[in-house]
Formats: sequence, C-alpha cells, structure tokens
Amino acid sequence: MSGRPEAPLAIVIFGATVHPDGTPSATLCRRVAAAEAFGRTCAAPLFVPTGGSLGGRPAEAPVMAELLRRTGVRDSAILIEATARDTLDSVLACSVLLRARGYRGAVAVASSGYHLPRCLVLMRLAGWRVVRVPPPRVPAARGLRRRWFWRLREVAALPWDVLLLVLRRRETVPRD
Repeated sequence: MSGRPEAPLAIVIFGATVHPDGTPSATLCRRVAAAEAFGRTCAAPLFVPTGGSLGGRPAEAPVMAELLRRTGVRDSAILIEATARDTLDSVLACSVLLRARGYRGAVAVASSGYHLPRCLVLMRLAGWRVVRVPPPRVPAARGLRRRWFWRLREVAALPWDVLLLVLRRRETVPRD
C-alpha cells in the first residue's frame, strides 16, 4: 500500500423508467443495485446517476440517487445528472459534468445487460477509459419476445448513436 488516498472512480448509472407516481421500475432498481454493489468494491466511488424527465414523469437521476442513499451511500458520493433524455444525451451530459469537475479517470458503466454494450462504446468514443459494471443478473425483460425486442432495438440504436456522437465529438472531447 502506498499510503496515498485512492483516486475516485466515477460510476455512471444509466436511467430506466420511473413511473408517473415517482416509483422506480424494477429495471431501474436493478441497475442501481448493480452499481451500488460494484461501488462497494471500489475505494472511492462517485456515483453518477443520469436521466431526466420523460413524458412528464419525474426525472430518473434523482430517483436513483434516493435509492443509493437508502443503501447508505453519502450525498458527497453522488453526482446527479438529471437533464439527459436518452442514452447519447447521458453520455454527453455526464462527460461535460465530469470534465467540469476536473475528473480524468476511468468511468465505470452500469446498465442492463442488453443496453451495456452501447453505453460502453459511446463512453469510450466520448474519450473515456471504461470499466464494465457487471449487469443485474435478472434480465430487463423476462419474456423471450420482449427480450429480443430490446436486443434488436440496441442493434439499430448503436450505429445511429455512434454516428451522432462522431458528428458532435467536438463538444465532448477536449482538443489537444
């Protein structure tokens, strides 16, 4: 042991549905639980829940932050990003937020198994070294038909988001 404090590790938690009454979906709860479990293995986790309000529903990030607090995570270890409306917005907004704080370390990425590959690719293309947070063991969709819907959606969404990110790259990656 070197005797110096360990560097923080940002753990970005990608949002999922929040019901109109403010209760989190099972998928959202599982993503937060996976991130929190991973955070317990880190010396200095900085949880970054991301997700804004969609369709007049409560914003996802504050709901995730409350779930984290209920497990004992301190407010000082939570950095809320509550403006993003989709995955690409989350990548861009979290990149701006972390860089504005001077953060330059790796970014751990937490999401559901079907969604995780896209999140990892986009964060990497945004200039971050990425770490995969083991996804929840329970799939986001239990029915085979629904599970394939989400997988096929990701197949289409990944190249589209990559294209958009490349076009907007100047906004997310500092110039040397």
